[in-house]
Formats: sequence, C-alpha cells, structure tokens
Amino acid sequence: MAEETYRYQQLEQWLQQGISDGRWKVGDRLPSIREICAQQGLSKATVQHALQRLEAQGLLEVRPKAGHFVTLVPTATEPPRVTSQIDVPRPVNVSDLLLDIMGRSAAFDLLPELHAGDLPPGIIALNRSIGRALRRQRGADFQYYDKPAGDFALREQLGLLLAKRGWPATTDGLCITSGCQHALFLALMACCQRGDVVAVESPGFYGVLQLLEQLGLQVMEIPTSTATGMDMEALEEALGRWDIQACIVSPAFATPGGALMSDASRRRLMVLAEEYDLAVIEDDIYAESGFSQVPDTLKALDDTDRVIHCSSFSKVLSRDLRLGWISGGRWHQRILHLKMVTQLASSRYLQQGVAEYMKDGELSAHLRRQRKLLRAQRDRLLASLQAWPVPVRVTAPQGGLAVWLELPATVDTLAAYRKALDAGVVITPGPLFSASGEYANCLRISFSHPWDERRIRALNQLPELLNLT
Repeated sequence: MAEETYRYQQLEQWLQQGISDGRWKVGDRLPSIREICAQQGLSKATVQHALQRLEAQGLLEVRPKAGHFVTLVPTATEPPRVTSQIDVPRPVNVSDLLLDIMGRSAAFDLLPELHAGDLPPGIIALNRSIGRALRRQRGADFQYYDKPAGDFALREQLGLLLAKRGWPATTDGLCITSGCQHALFLALMACCQRGDVVAVESPGFYGVLQLLEQLGLQVMEIPTSTATGMDMEALEEALGRWDIQACIVSPAFATPGGALMSDASRRRLMVLAEEYDLAVIEDDIYAESGFSQVPDTLKALDDTDRVIHCSSFSKVLSRDLRLGWISGGRWHQRILHLKMVTQLASSRYLQQGVAEYMKDGELSAHLRRQRKLLRAQRDRLLASLQAWPVPVRVTAPQGGLAVWLELPATVDTLAAYRKALDAGVVITPGPLFSASGEYANCLRISFSHPWDERRIRALNQLPELLNLT
C-alpha cells in the first residue's frame, strides 16, 4: 500500500513538473489514462488518483469524452493601476470609433470575420426549443401582441433562476426586454430626466455612455478597481459634492476587467443609496459566467425597492438572442409603460422557446460547459500575454469575457487602431471605456472565442502593432 501511495505521488509530481516546464501548456490535452498507464507502468487506479488530485488543485479539468486538459493559471502579473481622481460631471460624447467597432461585429473578437467552429451543443438545443415553440403556434396568436411584461412561463423560469442567487423575484416584478441594453435604457428613462447626473464605473461599459449621451444625461465617473469594482469612498465623496440621481454598477465580473464587488461594498452601496435617495441600476449581465461561483444579485440586498435589476442572455448564451429582463422596483409600473412605448411587445414564440429550454435543464447544462470553456480560454490568453516582449499589467478575472491590459505609458491604443485594422486585427482601445479620454495605454481583450491558430497569430501580432517590440 505504501509503495502504491508513493507511485501516485511520483506521477502527480511528474505531471506537475511537466506543466510547469511547459511540456503541456494551458489548454493542452494530457495523454490518456491508458497511455499514461502504458508509459509509466502504473495501474489505472493509480493514474486516476493522481489526475484527481491535480484536478482538485485547479491544474487540470476533465472534459467529457475528450480527456484531461491543462488549466494552470500562469504566474500572476501586477494588476492595472486604479485612478483616484474624481472629475466634475460632464455631458457625454461617444467616439465614432465605437460605431466602427460595432459595425464590424468586433466587440469581443480580434478576428470578427473568422466565424469559425461548429455550433456548441447548448446552442443546438436552444435552436431546437425555439423551433418547437414556433411550430406549436396555433390559431390567431400571430395577429396579437404579447403583454408588455412578457411571457409568463419565461418570467417564471427567470424567477427560479434568480432565486438561486438570493433574490426571490416574482413574475409580477419582472418584465421581458429586447436585451440588457434595452433594459438599461428603460431604467434610465424611468428614474432620470434630461440633465440629471448619473454615476458610472471608470473604466466601465461603453454601452452605458451611449445611453447617457442619447438621453441628455451627465456622467459622473467614479474610480473603479478592475478587481473589486467601484470605489465606495469615492462614490460617497461625489454624492456629498453633487446631486446625483442614479448610479449604474456591474457588481459581478464587470467589463472591461472582470471586477467582482465585495459583499462589504455592496452593503455600503445600499446604505449610500438610502442616505442620498439614489436609484441603483444593476447591470447583471455577466454574473452567470462565474467560473467557480455565481454571486448573489445586488437586488437580494434591496429592502426599499431602490435597485433596478437589468440582465439578458447575450453574454452567456447567444448574442443573437435579443431577450433580456428588468425588475424596476419602485419604478416598475413606469418601466412597463416605457417598454410598451419603445418596443410594444416581445416575440411570443421566442420567449416560449427559451422558457422550455430553461425548464428542460438545457440552460444549466450549457452554463456548466461554458464556464469551463471560458476559464480555459482565459488561461490560454494570460499565458500568451506573459510571453509578450515587455511586462504588462493584466487582470485575471474569475468570470466575464475579457481581461484589461495596462501597457507602458508611451502606448496609444487609439492611434494603433487603424494600424491594426490594416493588418486584419480589430482591437478595443481603452479610451472607449471612459467619457474623459483616459486609459489611452489600456486595452480590452476578450477570451470569449476559442484560441485557434489564427486568433493566436492575431494576438501575437499585437506587440508589433502597439510598438512594443
């Protein structure tokens, strides 16, 4: 027995050393159990025991019918620095560059024209559910609009999903929207008037800046850590100096860096909201991507109906599925009216198909696979970035779809945009994530797509395109 114990420990150390030395890199598949047994002269039980121990350490993951893959997170780099400056409220003027990026469908891909790979099982199942719902349409339903709140069965499934995250959402408290951006739009229209000041994360979501510009609202940028989220002390200082009507936050794995707000910060935000009569708009779109945990919603702490919860399926299921939801708290009745004005109604068969997909357990199964895949793709990206010719500061998020890079101060990512385009690569420059023009030496890079040979080649071109070589 002692000899067998020694042998599995020897194998564990040998595999661990092979990973550290780069014999097997992040994303690589290890030899099969049968191959290791033959090469090392070990029993199947010994090999399985060693692999299980490495999996428990987070060095390997098992993919059904595929084998064991390396998920070792590379040595951590310094995180990007956090600005501490609080500027005055200002109007928003979104760069035309954002329209160019969106026009190329490049928000989350260096090579948007690639469109490579087969449909994952979860999307195949989704398409089948939607197709069945469409075929079930009978009678004269096609001649009628859906109710403003949306399909009851879908709201019921959303309630069950959100209850797992500490918030017993009711069907009456939910409204189906055309994606999360639409939900945020409704939230801002419901609680703000033209000229009001809205606090946002900096760096933060450029889609929010677009909405503020269109609604004639002023932005108050609050310093935000790309690891722990909005600085509550800075927010409190801003609230004491200016009349701020609303605050938009992404507590779970916020773009661009994947920040996760601590429980203490969440509770402090709710205290400040009550003290300063603040509407809190929760952009919850990335929460279900959490690799090892799906945090509770901020709405779960809302005892006074101050939180407007917004989310959708676009980041964890399909960008093409334009279905989101909103729970408006004290503004919910106004939001229902605004939804009818801006969208009139949602597609009945699309909602029914997604409700069936969720009820059948297909969404849960898809999310389990997706989280493992995203973690592996994040690890592969971090490993590649560590091989760059100059050190970079980069986040290592535990969820979301992207990392945030801080490059040397001499780098101008906006100036590099056209140069990269000429090389067939689309980058997302840092200044897009602020209304102030800051973060010129920063870059968001997504890991939402597989790192095949062509994307790796594009990634490896970036140091030259950014004048880092």
